[in-house]
Amino acid sequence: MRSTRGIGLLIVLVLLLFGGCMGCGTYNSLVGEEEAVNEAWGNVETAYQRRSDLIPNLVSTVQAAGDFEQETLSQVTAARARATGVTLQADDLQDAERLMEFQAAQSQLGGALGRLLVVSENYPQLRATEAFRDLQAQLEGTENRINTARTRYNAAVRQYNTAIRRMPAALFAGMFGHAPRAAFEAEKGADAAPEVNFPS
Repeated sequence: MRSTRGIGLLIVLVLLLFGGCMGCGTYNSLVGEEEAVNEAWGNVETAYQRRSDLIPNLVSTVQAAGDFEQETLSQVTAARARATGVTLQADDLQDAERLMEFQAAQSQLGGALGRLLVVSENYPQLRATEAFRDLQAQLEGTENRINTARTRYNAAVRQYNTAIRRMPAALFAGMFGHAPRAAFEAEKGADAAPEVNFPS
């Protein structure tokens, strides 16, 4: 009777030890995945910050060109203020609405910059300045960095969200406070090709 009880107790202890080891391994793995998401988000913020930092130089260069459209410059400046006013912390990445708000503010800034660059085509003296050409090239490079950072962030989010839904991690994820993170999504109308009209 005692040997059966001892074997039963030993089995329970082995199962508890195994479950504890599995829980620790799962926890450590999820922490690594979560930190990868945070790092990827930091890269997204850095890319957006680079774009935001370039804008005052661009606006100054355009203003120096003279009789440029003030309304367009005001729109860029206002859009930059809105975009820098919407910030997200790592904990906010679980809220898809907050991420959409951030994305909308950044999209408004991108649209205002696009209008500025299109309108600048009507000002040959502006396009001819070396400073404007350099800033335009830097902005184009920054937009590519933003796209790359967002793509990498989405990949990290997918990997993390998959990890917390797989067994046995799904058993421990909720206990350890690991919730799904929101990913960037295409904006409304992004599936429609833009119309390109060349003046005749």
